[in-house]
Amino acid sequence: MITVHHLRIGRSIFTVWLLEELGAAYELQVYLRDPATFRAPPSLKTIHPLGKSPVIVDDGQVIAESGAITSYLLEKFDTAHMLHPSRDDLKTWATFTQWLHYPEGSVFLPLLIKMLLLRNSQPHVALDTFSAAEIKLHLDHINQQLSDKPFILGEQFSGADIGITYVMSLAKRIGVLNDYPHLLAYLDRNTSRPAFGRAIERAVE
Repeated sequence: MITVHHLRIGRSIFTVWLLEELGAAYELQVYLRDPATFRAPPSLKTIHPLGKSPVIVDDGQVIAESGAITSYLLEKFDTAHMLHPSRDDLKTWATFTQWLHYPEGSVFLPLLIKMLLLRNSQPHVALDTFSAAEIKLHLDHINQQLSDKPFILGEQFSGADIGITYVMSLAKRIGVLNDYPHLLAYLDRNTSRPAFGRAIERAVE
């Protein structure tokens, strides 16, 4: 059975959500952040040297990085290709893979910078200017992609939507999503899915 090393208040809830969408059996090992530093506890480093979450363990195989975990779980469990395209359709698969890795590869950093700036009373003009421009760039891009479709690839929800939902939830949390009603509706649509509710019930509440 897959073990999810789940850090409370973090992106690993989205790995749990994917497992619920897949109907796969899993168990949770829950970790709590240090209340003073908000960092992960040192015990996570016994699972993976970086000490970050999510990390999954499956039959002795340790896998870190959200995109890699998503790819692994889809390859293993989504044999009917309900949540990801077959590699036989290489163009569609390439588009899916691009969107799958886009949240962590491009979108997350400026959102993280903005979040850290909000926690710090000292202004930093260069970082604030950079993050604001990048956030607008990416939110406009995602908004355009979703302008005529309910999900990132079209009419069908996919594993790529989970990562996009993660960065949209972060964007909402730091107050930069208010001017994007279409993205707010997308976020609400995805987090209203039964599998997301089950993930929250099991991993958060």
